[in-house]
Amino acid sequence: MHLGRRIVASAGSALVAAAAALSFTPGAVASDVVGHVYVNDNTAGVNTVAAFDRHVDGTLTPLAGSPFTAGGAGTGTIVGSQGALQVTSDGRYLLAADAGSNQISVLRIRPDGSLRSVEGGPVWSGGFEPISIAVSGGLVYVANEGNKAAGTGSNYTGFRLNAGGHLAPISGSTFALSNNANPGDILFNSTGTSLVGIEVGTTDPSTFLIDSFTIGSDGRLTPAAGSPFPAQAAGPFGSEFSPANPSRLYVSNAHAGSGNGSVSAFNVAAGGVLSSIGGSPYRDNQTAPCWVEITHDGNFLYTVNTASTSISTYRIGANGSLQLLGSTPFKSGVGIRPFDARLDPGDNDLYVVDAQLNAVSAFAVTSGGLSELNASPFALPKGATPFGIVVT
Repeated sequence: MHLGRRIVASAGSALVAAAAALSFTPGAVASDVVGHVYVNDNTAGVNTVAAFDRHVDGTLTPLAGSPFTAGGAGTGTIVGSQGALQVTSDGRYLLAADAGSNQISVLRIRPDGSLRSVEGGPVWSGGFEPISIAVSGGLVYVANEGNKAAGTGSNYTGFRLNAGGHLAPISGSTFALSNNANPGDILFNSTGTSLVGIEVGTTDPSTFLIDSFTIGSDGRLTPAAGSPFPAQAAGPFGSEFSPANPSRLYVSNAHAGSGNGSVSAFNVAAGGVLSSIGGSPYRDNQTAPCWVEITHDGNFLYTVNTASTSISTYRIGANGSLQLLGSTPFKSGVGIRPFDARLDPGDNDLYVVDAQLNAVSAFAVTSGGLSELNASPFALPKGATPFGIVVT
């Protein structure tokens, strides 16, 4: 939080005291904007990104000029995936999946939070219908859904992002997946040494898979010994590495049926090999846990239960195991479509995209517990069919 006016005294203690008095004059207005929230609108035709000022109390107000043009096209239809919008580690750029035009857009984040498309426009994603993006420094990987009707399969494809925000494909980086892979997420760990992709699969248990890779100096992927690894329950979907421990991976399992949702916990060895933690998978007694978010200190995990319209909270143990603490319903009730979720950098608020309400729901976080803000949800632009969210 910063003062809207700054008074500089250049001489004498009296002037300094006067300046201090003026700075705290009753009625003086200080900005309570502490960051921003961005959402991939996935709009038909020209895709846009909605932008909000994020206030100290967790509430959101649309940023002037929002929504901002991404460059490619959205599908205009609901798409379920995690990570369709990402921010670079230096906070300079947003990367957006343009699922309707098979492209990736890069937008520069200005100091006031507004966005501008990087010169040169969006680039081809390396496949059909990009649905998730992973970013680690200047290395970017995209999960492409594929198009069975057109005979175009799913894949992961790599890019380099330069200091000017321009993406260039990495030759030979595309890793092909089976036609029934249906990828839901791709992500790096915090050190950029591991990359994981989640194959949601079909109704066939043999298609519920987790791809694990190490990354070479050339940016290309090498599958870990034994990869792909079988998921521990039906429909692996969202995933997250612990921000506090890059060797711990958590994956939601969405398709086991009513009341049978769960989250799997894995150790990831240096070579990318996965091994189960404790009694994994850990049930949440909800339906369709799809999206996963973890506090920056690594102490709590949240999973968004799309069919139950609730968020489950787990405590993460010292050994990486999970303890279910309970579930918090959305005050909007049943029939909504809560999707991707992100915490603010201070773990004070959790924001969730809702594709049915065309809105962002906001929850205050207190000692790991959640309570939805009175002003929640916050409307997105007309015509949005959102997926992917970033909080700064």
